[in-house]
Amino acid sequence: MLTPKNVELLRKYNVAGPRYTSYPTVPYWEINPTGDEWIRSVSDALDEAETQGVGAALYVHIPFCQSLCTYCGCNTRITRKTSVGSPYVETVLKEWELYETGLGTLKGAPRRDISVSELHLGGGTPTFLSPDELKTLITGLLQGARVLPEAEFSLEADPRVTTREHLAVLRELGFRRLSLGIQDFDPRVQDIVNRVQSEEQVRKITEMARELGYTSVNFDLIYGLPLQTRKSIEDTIEAVRRLRPDRIAFYAYAHVPWIKPGQRRFTEADLPDGDEKRALYELGRAMLEEAGYREVGMDHFALESDSLWQSARSGKLHRNFMGYTAHHVAPLIGLGVSAIGDSWSAFAQNEKLLETYQDRVAKGEIPIHRGHVLTDEDRVLRRHILNLMTRMKTEWKEAGLQDPWLADIKGRLEEPARDGLLSVDADGCEVFEEGRAFLRNICMAFDARLARKAPQTQLFSKTI
Repeated sequence: MLTPKNVELLRKYNVAGPRYTSYPTVPYWEINPTGDEWIRSVSDALDEAETQGVGAALYVHIPFCQSLCTYCGCNTRITRKTSVGSPYVETVLKEWELYETGLGTLKGAPRRDISVSELHLGGGTPTFLSPDELKTLITGLLQGARVLPEAEFSLEADPRVTTREHLAVLRELGFRRLSLGIQDFDPRVQDIVNRVQSEEQVRKITEMARELGYTSVNFDLIYGLPLQTRKSIEDTIEAVRRLRPDRIAFYAYAHVPWIKPGQRRFTEADLPDGDEKRALYELGRAMLEEAGYREVGMDHFALESDSLWQSARSGKLHRNFMGYTAHHVAPLIGLGVSAIGDSWSAFAQNEKLLETYQDRVAKGEIPIHRGHVLTDEDRVLRRHILNLMTRMKTEWKEAGLQDPWLADIKGRLEEPARDGLLSVDADGCEVFEEGRAFLRNICMAFDARLARKAPQTQLFSKTI
């Protein structure tokens, strides 16, 4: 429940800030790796992972959608031509061969059998591909890989285009986790964001997945959408509670029509203002907690029976470009147009334009569009930001967790500490439950690159 003090704090800390799915964040990448440097960093990370009994995480981006959801900020290609699916699958498998060959060359072998701990299909709409195309894609990826016993395979799906055959084929191939894009069940909201789907459609896919043996279902919800009201949030959460997914991601809508022109279908006048937007989240959060969901990190909820909550309780929670995950797996190898990889020491994002991506792969090139090789400072600050985002605390008393940028960290955290959001001393800081809503602001105090390139950025509004 929002109290006058909470409202005042929410206004005070209502400043734009990163979501910190990486550090440095993408706008501040500046040291691009070459293809060879990237492959070597992936190889080093894979060597280290395998000594710990784990392997790589694979993220495969499927960009195609049959229609544009106007809230979406993802890299998509809108088309109803199903003929684009098969050539795209062939390109992704060719890209995977480049990794196998490149990693093998470093070991003096024709190719490398890559150990796999995670595989995630995202988009776009992965189920835009036919069941046969999905089978070709997954079997091709896993043909020379060593799938570890506890590997987790997951996919994102659109209830409007996903069939039982899609889910059955993927379940046979080892998929156990399903994420459905819901956003809001209110017909008016669905219409203005061009994402019309009924509760019955979602129920059908959810029950179908469970019947086939999927062990975890996630729903994506968004607050702050155009025409959204407390009543629409209340009705949406009631429907969600009836359907009982295992996990829920409850994201804030980001209005960036200058980046995503599809958002020009509505204006800021259609959006809930700052106070009302936060009230929508607090209403949804309270209803979810009343139904037995527990808040995990930032904007995520899970039942106590779900591995995400259990990882949060045991200190194993991780966060990367896919959001929160139950385990830290590195390297993350991104395949497909615009996909991002993470070797922990470097990032690499593929070409964003589909045709450019396909041309470069056809030429035998790792299709890196941009990336970043982390400095020593980056690695230290990344660890602290990750600790805060996943454990709500971090320490810097050990030599390997110290950096000159932290010399004035107590001063930068003085204001949120005075507001009762966290405690800080010479050895570290811990965020209180009251500070969970302000994790992004707190992490900004550790963000050296943001401070240097945008020195006017504040953790809080000076107008309050």
